[in-house]
Amino acid sequence: MLRIGLLGASRIADKAIFQVLPQLSGFTAQAVAASNKAKAQAYADTFAVAHVAESYQALIARDDVDVIYNALPPSEHAYWTMQALQHGKHVLCEKPFAMDASEASAMVHSAEASGRLLLEAFHYRFHPLFAEVLSLVQSGAIGPLLHLRGNFSVRIPYFAGSLRHEAALGGGAMMDLGCYPLHWVRTVMGSEPVVQSAGCIRSATAEDGAQIDVTMHARLQFDNGVFADIGCSMAEHLSRTPDTSLVLEGTQGQIEVSGLITPHLANSIKLTTADTERKYSVPGHSTYYYQLLHLQDCLQGKASPLTGGVDAINNMRLLDQIYQQAGLLSRGQCRQ
Repeated sequence: MLRIGLLGASRIADKAIFQVLPQLSGFTAQAVAASNKAKAQAYADTFAVAHVAESYQALIARDDVDVIYNALPPSEHAYWTMQALQHGKHVLCEKPFAMDASEASAMVHSAEASGRLLLEAFHYRFHPLFAEVLSLVQSGAIGPLLHLRGNFSVRIPYFAGSLRHEAALGGGAMMDLGCYPLHWVRTVMGSEPVVQSAGCIRSATAEDGAQIDVTMHARLQFDNGVFADIGCSMAEHLSRTPDTSLVLEGTQGQIEVSGLITPHLANSIKLTTADTERKYSVPGHSTYYYQLLHLQDCLQGKASPLTGGVDAINNMRLLDQIYQQAGLLSRGQCRQ
């Protein structure tokens, strides 16, 4: 039985943990810690968490917790992840992994030194939908790739205290949303690109709006001359229904993918070549179901980690470069 300790009374844990636990065997929500005990107690009462810890430090020190789910703001990921690893806990850390590449590197080195598993919660990566996309590309269904386009946009309105609108907490559209299409194209290509250019629209409402990107776009170039254009936006005029799309153009055709973040609700793959056009969906549970299953498989020696490690460092390194190319500070620089 893998006993999960929750760092933070987060909203995302409802989808990432509590909604999928009844579908899986071998997990239990063991304990939770929040910014104060009263908040943690209310959270435990709502989600039937067995125990409440007095503090974050008390949670990671518990001997009845095996895995820490770190859903704190990005500004707190590095410190508490490394604390948990040093206390012998495995960690599932929410994205974005850290504030910058330097923090990511320290986290990965801490995991290696502790001999514990550290996964980045890019939940889309574990779903059969993305496995199908990779299979199509690797089978040569559209020939060698020429160009990739990825986008994740959804309305995230500003309000005082919103971590997504505070640079010092790790906010910004590229950090919260754009990290996904960046990871999509890197995973499909299986290599690391160079940031050619980047531009953004800054917030007009956030207190530190000069450093908050509401919209960001970037052009990447891979070693073999393949270009990728990625974009993201959390602008207030957008729909609350996310646009999560990926288009892969090859010498022999094109693959269009939608529903990458919530494929259990709706998804589609459209494969177009000179000879055929096929559109279909990939069935399955939520991405979070497969994320916990992958965590379990890794700990049982049945799988190798698909996220974390060098992959997490490289994604953060490129996020840093995109911010710099767009004329903004990396998020790590924003809190110095």
